[in-house]
Amino acid sequence: MKTTEPFLQFLTQQLSYWRRWYRLLRRKGKLFKGTSHRRELVKAIFRNVILFVSKSNDKSDRQKQKRALNLMAKSANTHSSIYTVVCNWIHGKRCFVILAIAIVSLTGVIGNRLYNQTQIQIGNPAPQTIRAPYTDSIEDKKKTEAERKAASKGFIAVLMIDVQMNDRINENLQKLLDNGDEIRTIAGAFPFFDTTALSQFSQHYLRSCSESEWQAVILALENHRNQQRKITGRSAAVTNQVLPKENSLLSEVSQNTDSIQAIKELEAYQLTNSEKSFASLIAQISAARQKYTQATAKLLQLESVSPETIYEESLLLNLSDANWENTQLGIHQSAERILTQGIPQGLPQNILQDAINLQIQTFVPEDAEPLASKVLLAVLQPNLQKDEEKTREKAQKAAAGVSPVMVNVRQGQVIVKQGEQISAWDFEVLQHYHLIRRQVKWVELVKLGCIVTVAIGIFVWVERHIDCQLRQRDRLLVLLLTLSVPGVIVMGLPYTTWSALGLLLGSFYGHTLGLTVVALLSPILAISLDMSKAALLAGVGGGILGSCIAQRLRSREELALLGVAIALTQGGIYLIVKVLIGQVFGSTWYIVLREAGLFASSGFVWSVIALGLSPYLERFFDLVTPIRLAELANPNRPLLKRLATETPGTFQHTLFVATLAEAAAKQLGCNVELVRAGALYHDIGKMHDPLGFIENQMGGPNKHDTEIKDPWKSAEIIKKHVSEGLVMARKHLLPTAIQAFIPEHQGTMLIAYFYHQAQQMAQEDPNVRVNEADFRYDGPIPQSRETGIVMLADACEAALRSLEASSKRPLPLKGSKVGEGEEKRSAKDVSAEQALTMLNNILRARWQDNQLIDSGLTREEMSKIAQIFVDVWQQFNHKRIAYPKLKASSTVRNS
Repeated sequence: MKTTEPFLQFLTQQLSYWRRWYRLLRRKGKLFKGTSHRRELVKAIFRNVILFVSKSNDKSDRQKQKRALNLMAKSANTHSSIYTVVCNWIHGKRCFVILAIAIVSLTGVIGNRLYNQTQIQIGNPAPQTIRAPYTDSIEDKKKTEAERKAASKGFIAVLMIDVQMNDRINENLQKLLDNGDEIRTIAGAFPFFDTTALSQFSQHYLRSCSESEWQAVILALENHRNQQRKITGRSAAVTNQVLPKENSLLSEVSQNTDSIQAIKELEAYQLTNSEKSFASLIAQISAARQKYTQATAKLLQLESVSPETIYEESLLLNLSDANWENTQLGIHQSAERILTQGIPQGLPQNILQDAINLQIQTFVPEDAEPLASKVLLAVLQPNLQKDEEKTREKAQKAAAGVSPVMVNVRQGQVIVKQGEQISAWDFEVLQHYHLIRRQVKWVELVKLGCIVTVAIGIFVWVERHIDCQLRQRDRLLVLLLTLSVPGVIVMGLPYTTWSALGLLLGSFYGHTLGLTVVALLSPILAISLDMSKAALLAGVGGGILGSCIAQRLRSREELALLGVAIALTQGGIYLIVKVLIGQVFGSTWYIVLREAGLFASSGFVWSVIALGLSPYLERFFDLVTPIRLAELANPNRPLLKRLATETPGTFQHTLFVATLAEAAAKQLGCNVELVRAGALYHDIGKMHDPLGFIENQMGGPNKHDTEIKDPWKSAEIIKKHVSEGLVMARKHLLPTAIQAFIPEHQGTMLIAYFYHQAQQMAQEDPNVRVNEADFRYDGPIPQSRETGIVMLADACEAALRSLEASSKRPLPLKGSKVGEGEEKRSAKDVSAEQALTMLNNILRARWQDNQLIDSGLTREEMSKIAQIFVDVWQQFNHKRIAYPKLKASSTVRNS
């Protein structure tokens, strides 16, 4: 604030200087006098003055000089009178001038697209045959654009790895391998015996063969064992008894080469090892067969749940544990390499199969390759997606690399024949040769001007039916703020100043005027400018919110929060409109969200700009807002601090007047903030001579009785507190609305005390004449309800204080003397009815003196004001509890 105060003071001083200069020129009739005319006039005066004062003996020359000067003076007077009449007429009609400026400026800005319209349009017949004035090469923009589009679409899109898809594929792969681990765990370790004694092939056969084959193997082993023993007769007899069954089993075994190899390996082990070791081996084989049966059952269960299972008994369970571990590792490595290279959408299955076979040959054992191939085919999916940003950049580069398509047009070549329909190419050629006739669409401009005139007429009607009385400078500010909205749109920026418009108008002139401007401007822009309806609704929503709430706020912080609310409103409305028309659900949803964010940001930015401009606009256009009035009413303001320090009695009087006036303004629906601020400054002029006013004499001698002893001089001192107050107010840049309280709170009232003194002196001395005007304030009388209320509060304050003093004045008891230590009793309290009667008499005197005829206050409101003043006075003068008097103890007790 310290840095902006000098600048604001400079602006205000300049504005005051321009006003005085304008009034002076208007009075002298020089406002519209041209610079060249003034220069010629000065030269003529200077030349004739020199000729007049020069020495010349020729009498005729002197007469010519005198005639020239007379003609020059007559010409100057004539021009001055003409300019005075013109200037006075324009000043008197300045309201209509501003209205005309408003209509022209709004129509001109909003209808800018109607200025340079082409007379020749595409699709219309040519008015005449037009030929090329010279040979030139012209770009065929349509063909160029088509080739660039083809180039941008003819390249392969840039692909990128979909990390989420890779994670999903790896997760499915690991789940599939875990299922294989689970099945192999059920089947048990493999090989389950030493492969040097029993080969892995034979172990696989023995645990996976059918039960009949296993029984045949057992029988073959038994026969081999019996042949090795010494056969007894009983044994031979027994053997001969089972011979048919044995023969059938042995014949089955003899036909299976796998079983023959297994039997031979088992027989060899039987011959080289003890019976106990051989029995243990048979037991291990039986246990492995049992586990294998459980694993195959689990496989069947998985097939019933998921028919597309990739595991087969022969592929999964034939692998050794070491090969299975290598197979899992190889599958992971193959999948990683394939996914790193990427699988595009629509890749043929055979190409993917070839890629898998190529990879697993390197990482997977040979006997596990079929299993690994099936696993990878089951889980691998396309993991490449289109990189939109890089694809767009590549498309732009491809389009930029296409050279423009140029067409040679020879001089005299017919561009278009008379009556032929003008094509887009014909229009481009005509525009290249500047043969397009452009014109102003006056009919459309007149229609737009009529619409703007109707809108301004509605605004004027609303202005006259609300309490806010606008000055010419206020109308000019409203026009400038209104022009900012279409002006920003015309410059190509869709994020226009709706929020600033609503916030400033609502803060300066109230919600009614702000809503009126927003409501009238929005349909005009909708029908006149090519702009998004969603953008228009979003901006109007922010403007309406700012107009409705701005004047209710009482601090800059609250206005800043309002800026945030406006931003959210604009962004939310834009998003809701896009949702309703279905644009959010398409592929451009991110664009809609971005635009909504930009509209929200623009609302906040324009609100911040409005807050920054607000103090400067308030000073430059002499505006009072609730926030500025609250700042002016701060007792720490330099002028109020001086008032409290230099004139403490006047300051207390001011506070009581402000309290009375504020209460009355609140009850009557007036501007409470303006009344309070105006009441605090209404007597600042008393600082020029504090002791000239009784409230600052603090019981001391009255200088008017002891020093001055001249009622005319005393009245001049009393009246001077108005003129000096205005000087102080202008020096401290107080608004005009606050300055009005200084002279209007006294109006043209009579300074009765010194007037009666002067009359007494006139009675004693017949030579003394008393003019009543010398003892009346210069005025003006109150011009508003607010200043009228302060006048009444100022008149009643002294009377209410006198009542308060009389009620507290001590009186002696009847029939006794007042002595030391005697009790005193207060006079009977003044009743509220007596106070009300006295105030009504004071207010009636002001009314009868015609001090309130221009204020807007009615006679009925005068009675209400008197009652309000009495109520406030009673609150200040309430009774207190009478505490008993404590008697001092005659002895002092030691603790």
